Amino acid sequence: MSHPVEQIRFCASRDGTRIAYATSGTGPPLIWSSQWVHHLKFDWDSPVWRPWLSLLGGCHTLVRYDCRGCGLSDRDKLQFSFEKNLEDLAAVVEAAGLNRFVLLAQGGSGMACMTYAVRHPERVTRLILNGCPARGRFQRATTPEQVEEAQTRLKVFEIGWFNEIPAYGHFITALHIPDGLPEEIRSYSDLIRQTSTPTNVLNLLRSSWEGDVQEVVPRIRCPTLVLHSRQDALIPFEEGRLIASLIPGARFVPLESRNHVLLEHEPAWQQFIEAFNEFLPASPATSADGNTAPLLEDLTPREREVLELVAQGLGNDTIGSRLGISSKTVRNQVSIIFSKLGVSSRTQAVIRARDAGFGRKTAT
Repeated sequence: MSHPVEQIRFCASRDGTRIAYATSGTGPPLIWSSQWVHHLKFDWDSPVWRPWLSLLGGCHTLVRYDCRGCGLSDRDKLQFSFEKNLEDLAAVVEAAGLNRFVLLAQGGSGMACMTYAVRHPERVTRLILNGCPARGRFQRATTPEQVEEAQTRLKVFEIGWFNEIPAYGHFITALHIPDGLPEEIRSYSDLIRQTSTPTNVLNLLRSSWEGDVQEVVPRIRCPTLVLHSRQDALIPFEEGRLIASLIPGARFVPLESRNHVLLEHEPAWQQFIEAFNEFLPASPATSADGNTAPLLEDLTPREREVLELVAQGLGNDTIGSRLGISSKTVRNQVSIIFSKLGVSSRTQAVIRARDAGFGRKTAT
């Protein structure tokens, strides 16, 4: 599957570990520091991660990287700790030559990102925290039963990683995307096994679960957006509320979802897009000659049909009637088109579409 041109490079963390990072897109820089179920090479083929990449790279220079022990980064003979995670992020920032940037954290990477924002306030212009904890699972465990539950999860991960019994792999995936479609669940389960080794992931999780940044978080001074799924099975909703209450002036957006990783077909994805675009106003993507260049290569045939009717000035109800689909489905498809075009409003979408030749048919 085709995707925008992306350059993958390597940098050395403080202890010499090679970290793979990738850059794509144009516009203000945005670093995406995410959880361990990623692989720079395979993420674009994932129905789970591709919409995220299209959204984040639609109007920004997107910089992302594989965690130590995962993806294309070094996997052998590694040490894992909270400070190592910070050093890896700092190494990517330096290698990419970024002075000021937006920092987006997903899941367990949030603790390192919040600490980085406090230590380097001159660099982080805005901070977005999606499904992040202020305390790791071991720090949140206050009873013997909670400690036992955390240890049991690690054991299931260890046993199920390469186990041929589907139930084990589905357990891991179900914690991340319980409402995933069959294709998404299958793809995510495959990606888990391509990402790393059981030993590395268990060490990553243990180091993350031991973290606690409650004393650090109140010192964040950049504008911050905190989003969290209400029924997140990995990181409790209360952790998002806690972070938002500790960061001065932070905006909190509850997401109506059970998924830790949002999926493009659920209503919460539209919630995320709207909050993201409001927090980071979209700027037009530009081509090599500096002219506005709509990002149309990622649109599916159906999305092109919808965009054509949007460009003709038709509303969602009318479009739904024309295509024989519900207005809710049209609304979801329009939000996906917005993310792929890097726009935040219908007016911007119409302008981009007409510049590209859409909307020239006469609406009847």
